[in-house]
Amino acid sequence: MTSPAKNGGEDHPRRVEVLAGLSVAIDLGLGQPAEHMLRSATIACRLADRLGLDREQLRTVYYATLVMWIGCHADSQEYARWFGDDIAVRRESYLVDWSGLPYMFFLLGNVGKGEPLPQRLKVMGTLFRDARGQLAKLIHSHCASAAVLAAHIGLSQEVANALAYTFERYDGEGLPVGASGDMIPIEMRIAQFADTAEVHHRMYGLDAVTAMARSRRGGHFDPAVVDAVLASPEGIFAASPHGDVWEEALGHAPDPEVRMNNGDFDRLVCAIGDFVDLKCPFTLGHSRAVATLSASAGKQLGLGAAEIRTLQQAGHLHDLGRLGVSNQVWSKPGELSPSEWERVRLHPYLTERVLDRIPGLADVRTVARAHHEHLDGTGYQRGAVGSMLGRSERILAAAVAYQSALEPRPYREAMNPEQAKKRLLGRSASGLLDPDCVEAILSVAGHRTPTPRLRLRRDDLLTSREREVLGLVSRGYSNREIARRLFLSEKTVRNHVERTYTKVGASNRVGASLYALQHGLAAPLNEADAGF
Repeated sequence: MTSPAKNGGEDHPRRVEVLAGLSVAIDLGLGQPAEHMLRSATIACRLADRLGLDREQLRTVYYATLVMWIGCHADSQEYARWFGDDIAVRRESYLVDWSGLPYMFFLLGNVGKGEPLPQRLKVMGTLFRDARGQLAKLIHSHCASAAVLAAHIGLSQEVANALAYTFERYDGEGLPVGASGDMIPIEMRIAQFADTAEVHHRMYGLDAVTAMARSRRGGHFDPAVVDAVLASPEGIFAASPHGDVWEEALGHAPDPEVRMNNGDFDRLVCAIGDFVDLKCPFTLGHSRAVATLSASAGKQLGLGAAEIRTLQQAGHLHDLGRLGVSNQVWSKPGELSPSEWERVRLHPYLTERVLDRIPGLADVRTVARAHHEHLDGTGYQRGAVGSMLGRSERILAAAVAYQSALEPRPYREAMNPEQAKKRLLGRSASGLLDPDCVEAILSVAGHRTPTPRLRLRRDDLLTSREREVLGLVSRGYSNREIARRLFLSEKTVRNHVERTYTKVGASNRVGASLYALQHGLAAPLNEADAGF
């Protein structure tokens, strides 16, 4: 790590500032207001100090609390499959002790929520045949995803280990393995309390949060953690000085002054884009491809090195706001309702909100928020016209339009490169996209494959069939769907999946998807690739 490094004329932000910005994006997917995870990290650090944890434990407490729900977003499709609106169910779950009758009533009220009654009853029947087993499978996937993603964004192994216990309970009634007591790392026992307590304190006040702590003492929460809080709750939940939650939370960071060099910063930005794309299997690799297209087009159009770097970073980060829109909307196969469409139109604004919190990314924010703007003012979210859009904003909009066409969506199949080209030229001719930027995007795309495929590592020993299966798994297809596409039995597909996971060192879809992305196997599959 070095300090400082330039980013489009500005110093790179501190590493913790970028991770704090990521935590604000995580808040979006939890249905919580911005700075929920930052407040939780402050509460956790105050509590860790009171309990006498050492420096390394404090480091783990801080980062485990800050990103403890990172795995949820990677499993949003699975949450939506069971609960409809994945964001709403996460928001409401904070007020429920996941044990006994309250837990069962919560499930009954949320399974298949928003779906037609016949579909809801079908989902209920499937879930309640083995509710604990089904949820354990989902939560095991979440925990594995969280650990993989923590490592992917450069956090320590200790943080990754702690995240594996996010859903466990002190009394052993948690999931996925029923760990209890001291089997759960003290760092996670503190993080669990801080995360839940922040919501109760913010919504209902000090008396309510202490009542909640007493009611869950020895059940959800470690009695020692609760007793440390109850000894003097005012100190744990005191307001941030001058009301600045961001600065106080960053002040608790174990490495507050570390700045990144260009390489470190670019890798972290790329990892965050990968994380966002995992929310929907059909967008896997989207941000990487957009960043590459945009930077290459910028170079062809004569942008300076600083502008190209800013454009590339905006390509990686432009879709952060997608985390704040439910997969119930993103995965809808039919026409969106007016309210659903408004939620989609909101996501560039949410991207802007997140990036606005990170010092040093003003130029990146300006470009990223404009990725769905049109020259004639019919785009969203700001309805900006051509005179308000710089060259970088115009390039990014063209790159997003082209790359999105190459990817499947729930309401259409992926287009081939010629179809994507035709669509892009049509938008240029109708005055939506800049003709010069469209020409540059099409030129650098080359019209061969949507993204260059990387050579597979020699030690993977994947067969061609296993590569096909890995590609389909990374796109969110179930074993049954893969079997239908490849004309195989489900048992055969299951065996292929198990062998593939073993060979690439993955334990679930998220790990397999990241591997496929990093090794050039995540490009949208066409009919020839899928074996028909």
